[in-house]
Amino acid sequence: MGLHGGQFKTMQIPIETFHLDNGLFVTLSEDHTAPIVAVNLWYHVGSANEKPGRTGFAHLFEHMLFQGSAHVGSNEHFELIQRAGGTLNGSTWLERTNYFETVPSNELALALWLEADRMGELLPAMTQEKLDTQRDVVKNERRWSVDNQPYGTMLEKLQELVFPASHPFQHSLIGSMEDLSAASLDDVAQFFSTYYTPDNAVLSIAGDFDGTEARRLVSEYFGPIPKGKGKPPLPPMSLPSVFGKQLREVVHDDVSLPRLFMAFRSPVLGSERYYAASVASAVLGLRKGSRLHRSLVRERQVAADASAFTFDLAKGADLLVVDVTARPETGTAQLEEEVEREIDLLHRDGVTEPEVKRAISLIETDLIASLQSAGDRADRLSMFATYFNRPELINEQADRYREVTAQRVNDLVSEQFGEDNRASLLYVPKEGIEAEGIMAAAASTG
Repeated sequence: MGLHGGQFKTMQIPIETFHLDNGLFVTLSEDHTAPIVAVNLWYHVGSANEKPGRTGFAHLFEHMLFQGSAHVGSNEHFELIQRAGGTLNGSTWLERTNYFETVPSNELALALWLEADRMGELLPAMTQEKLDTQRDVVKNERRWSVDNQPYGTMLEKLQELVFPASHPFQHSLIGSMEDLSAASLDDVAQFFSTYYTPDNAVLSIAGDFDGTEARRLVSEYFGPIPKGKGKPPLPPMSLPSVFGKQLREVVHDDVSLPRLFMAFRSPVLGSERYYAASVASAVLGLRKGSRLHRSLVRERQVAADASAFTFDLAKGADLLVVDVTARPETGTAQLEEEVEREIDLLHRDGVTEPEVKRAISLIETDLIASLQSAGDRADRLSMFATYFNRPELINEQADRYREVTAQRVNDLVSEQFGEDNRASLLYVPKEGIEAEGIMAAAASTG
């Protein structure tokens, strides 16, 4: 923890930006401390952009994009990057999809060429067979990581619980089995040509590269790709600042311990009040010195684990989530009461200045650490460029956090943590219910 407030002032990330004629937004951040370079591509499309009956496309696409393009064979993207000594992956979220490679600096051209080939020429290589294969892969992933994973349905069930039925954030990120089965090659091609276009993308390059050479490569590889025909606007995203009532769902699942996810509607990423919410979540649940960990895990010993985080949604409304897992001897009702008690206490008495200072210094340390990594730096540049058209916001984050006072956090707490803004998603072990039922039956016959 040797990094203090003042130290961030000197750490300005260098940023250059330019646009290609086809609308591709490019951000460059040179740093020659290590001989590696990160390439990070964000497409401004996520599950929020899917049509009813066609959920799961954004995530299915993340798989399809590794299945080869006009000049790249089916698994070749992975092979070429790994053979060059690099790493790569992709991820899907409600508002964006991203693809990224980190490679030795002399392999920058390879990473850029691969990304450009699939942006410009994926469709010629797309076949029914590939679609069928990847659809099965995604269905398997759904079985493994959602349906048969303890607490795996959390994201999906939380989205359903806290967003109104018509809202773009309400449906499952991974998609339903029915929708995935119904996806035709034509549907997929249409989705690609609508959203996977240079004018709906941000390309960030961070690390050890030459700026002039990078610009030349980007122009050469991405320049010829035609811009899109425009994407349909999202339905209205705005929501009231609170749920308006308490929401609650109990899930009887194959889990060994009760676990409570309590969500609060919260100000969107990048807004003035977002920073106060982020600090509030850190006070509650960032690492072992946080309130929930200290009180529920250490002192009262009712929880095995406790944390809090924000979803960082940039449209409509964000979510702040408290996540507490019970100890084996803690009953479901007790878990819920204990968490409610902590939230009531926060809502009634607020936070103190020392708590806020601790939270901010932890957040700042994490910020600094993440900016040391070329991959994380490129990812954050892409995020600020995609959501706000301002990659330079990366350099303003520490200051935005430092401006947060206990008073600002308490204003937020009094508005967002009341009983009219709590959604509880409670996981209960199936065996526990049966055991309780047997005990109750025995008691009544006795």
